[in-house]
Order: sequence, then C-alpha cells, then structure tokens
Amino acid sequence: MALFDMFRRPKPGGPEAMRARLEGAMAKRRLRGWNPPLENINALVASGGPRLLARSRELVVTNGYAANACEAFAANLVGDGIKPSSLITDTALRDQVQKLWLAWTDEADADGLTDFYGLQAMVAREMFVAGECFVRLRPRRGEDGLLVPLQLQLLQSEMLPFEKTETDPNGNRIRCGIEFDLIGRRVAYHFRRRHPGDSTDQRVAVPDTVRVPAEEVLHIYRPIDAGQIRGLPHVAPAMVRLFLLDQYDDAELDRKKTAAMFAGFITKTAPEDPMMGEGEADLDGAAIASLEPGTMQVLLPGEDVKFSSPADVGGGYEAFQYRTLLAVSASLGLPYHLVTGDVRQANYSSLRAELVEFRRRIGQLQHGVMAHQLCRPIWRRWLETAVLSGALEADPVISRPVQWIPPRWDWVDPLKDIQAQVLAMEAGLTSRRKVVEATGYDIEEVDRENASDAKRAADLGLTYRASPGETQGARATPTGIPDPDTPNEDGSGSSTTPQQE
Repeated sequence: MALFDMFRRPKPGGPEAMRARLEGAMAKRRLRGWNPPLENINALVASGGPRLLARSRELVVTNGYAANACEAFAANLVGDGIKPSSLITDTALRDQVQKLWLAWTDEADADGLTDFYGLQAMVAREMFVAGECFVRLRPRRGEDGLLVPLQLQLLQSEMLPFEKTETDPNGNRIRCGIEFDLIGRRVAYHFRRRHPGDSTDQRVAVPDTVRVPAEEVLHIYRPIDAGQIRGLPHVAPAMVRLFLLDQYDDAELDRKKTAAMFAGFITKTAPEDPMMGEGEADLDGAAIASLEPGTMQVLLPGEDVKFSSPADVGGGYEAFQYRTLLAVSASLGLPYHLVTGDVRQANYSSLRAELVEFRRRIGQLQHGVMAHQLCRPIWRRWLETAVLSGALEADPVISRPVQWIPPRWDWVDPLKDIQAQVLAMEAGLTSRRKVVEATGYDIEEVDRENASDAKRAADLGLTYRASPGETQGARATPTGIPDPDTPNEDGSGSSTTPQQE
C-alpha cells in the first residue's frame, strides 16, 4: 500500500501548494543554486568588515565616481553645518548661550584643523566610506585656555577591532570591540592605541587596546537592521560594479592607446633591404621605421604598406556606461547627476522629482543619525561642562532644549518656491519660523538683523522695498517725464509734465 501512496497526487492546499505560492522560496529549476546562508548582519560585519572597509577606502581614493559621490553625500548631509537654535525662553540667557557656543565651535577640534561644523563634514564622509565614525569627548584642563574645557576627537572605524569578540573578566560580553553589560547596554569601547595601517606611528610596546567608557564615546552610524552593532559602508552596494567598471574603462583606454601607437605595417619581399628611416632590428628581428612630416617613401617591387585602423569602442559604449552608472547611482541612493556630473538628459521636472526623493532620504539621516547621535549628546555635554567650568551661569537642564537646523536646500527655481512659502504662510498652513528655519537660519537671529537693518536705514533716511505686501516689479510707475525747464524746490530742473498718449 505504501508503494501506491508514492504515486498519488498530493491533496490541494497542502504544504507543497503553499510553498509554491511563494516564488522566492522555490528550490527547483532556475532557483536551485540560490541558497544564501541565514546569517545575522553582525556575523557578516565581523567576518567581512575589515576587507570591506579596506576596499571601500581604496575605491573612494582611486575611483572618480566614488570620490565625487562621497563629496556629494557629505555636502548634502551637513552642508555648511547642522546648527543649533536654543529654545530657552529667557532672551538674555539664550543670547549668551548662542554666543558662547558659536565661539566654542572654533575650538572644538582636538587636532585644531577645523571647527565643529567641519567635524560634521568629516563624520559624514566617514559614514559614506566606512559606515561609521567614533567621536571621543575629551575633557580639558582649565589652564588649557579654552572657553569651554571640552574638545572632540574623531576616531576611524579601524581603531575598533572587528575581531575582538570575547567575554570580559567582569562577565560582560565584548562584540566587535564593543562591551555590553548583562542587559545589553553599551558600557565601553576597546580601541586600539594606534591605527593598524599607519606605519608612521611607531610607539613603544603597549597593550593592543585600551578600554574607554561608553559615556565618553559617540558611535555615529546608520543602523539598517534590528540589533546591528557596527556600521556598513554606504558605498558597499555599489563597490563591485564600480570596481569592474573602472577596470573595463582602463582596459578600453589601454587598448586604444596601444592601437594608436602603430601607424602602419610594411611587408617586404627582401627583408635585408632597409627602408628609409628604418632602425635596427630588435632581438626578435622586428624593426621600426619612423616617418617625418612631408616624407615620400618609394617602395621597391613587392613591398606593401597597410595603415593601422584601430577599432572604435562601438556605438553601445555610451549606452552601456549610462546604464551601469545609473545602477551605481541607484545603489548609492544618490541622483545620477550628482554621481557623474552629467545633466545632458535632465530637465527641470526630472531634476526636481529626483531631488525631492533624495532630500527626503537625506532628511532621515540628518534627524535620525546626525542630530540624534552626534549633535544632541555634544550639546548636552557642552552645557554641563560650560556650567561646571564657570563659563556659563545657568541650569543645564533648563538650558538643554534646542532645535537643530539642517542646511538650506537650493532649488532649481527658487522664485517659485519662495512664492509658494509666502502663500502657505498667508493661508496659515505653516509658520514663519518654519519657513525661516527651512533656509538654514535661526528666526530670532534673522529678526534681530532685520530690526537692526530697519533702524539703521531709518536713521540714514533710506527707503527700501522690504515689505512683503508689495507687488513684484518696479515700486512705482512714473506718470510724467522730467522737464528740464521747470526747476524743483531745490533749484534743480527735474519736475515732471504729463505724458502724451
């Protein structure tokens, strides 16, 4: 009976029928060889992280498209800086906090190479190349002469070893260099004392790593999976395609260069008879004859000249490059024209649609990563340090509320966008604060500057068209033309007479 059961048709609705509905789960015919391992992202990062990081850094340095994409990513993510706007209700205290912060930004870099907003750009580049960056909060002594005794030190991803996965003597788990307590909280980072690839930093023999408490370190990365503990390079999905495209371009360029070196080939019936300009033969018996402008060569009977006609790259080369770079741009999540600089096939509508989607993605990173992981913790530690050092007399808890303003977006047609914002304010769909902050500026700072400008203009007797209620174009249309024979009250001839129809 069991033999006949083998040939029976399975009942409809069984496990086999349910599995057949999930095409991606089929294991027959064309999908038989697709058997990826079911691994956690942390296991993938731990095993392939160092090689992925090394290849990513080399690609950004040597590949023009990758380098351009990296700069475009950083420029759009942070621009000239994600800046704070304090929400303190006390105007005097708010101005004091803002001025002290602005002065401290010039001293924020522990290496003294840039300011706080320059550090933001460096963090953005590291996120593109390495997928993560570490910022160490370095307290300073009072005698160091800083306005607020606090500085920031950037550490690359290589400083935290991927291979350091063990159990600490205190019972905590160390995973990819990060120490977690028994309930999964980060308590420390085990950094290398020097960069493993820096041969110029030769120090005395010291322990390989040093334990730094987690409250002194900011780990900036974009988590793409739940439970992810280390970052992945933003360029990772496009790395292989960029590398192979670079090799193909190099091979094509080398082929064209080699073919262009040969102007022609000469065949002779008597190889012992030299031609005009012919040099000595090499070890293989091949000789080279050079030509000069205006040369007329007389060939002997039986000799022939065939000129080189190297093959072109073909009509499909441009289309192949475009499609490949289009796939690279999609893998990077960047618009095609930002990666390649090619806007030949773009127009106003396509550029705007592309930029709207791209800036929506950038907005996620600005608020969910840069502001949350980098700016807010630094602002909180800076306030505490400023109060403890006496540079600021305020309650750090009361002074903590702040809003981080990302850089403004420059649109293809700014006039239409400004007109739309004005209509939205007049209809009550948005506030003037939101509109001003969308330009990357603090509304209170803008209002103070406007008030100061208006007062200075009034004191000087100047009048400008600054009212938003006035129409576009000229301020007023004259109804007459100057009459030089009729003097004004001051004696100058500039009165007007009615214009003739």
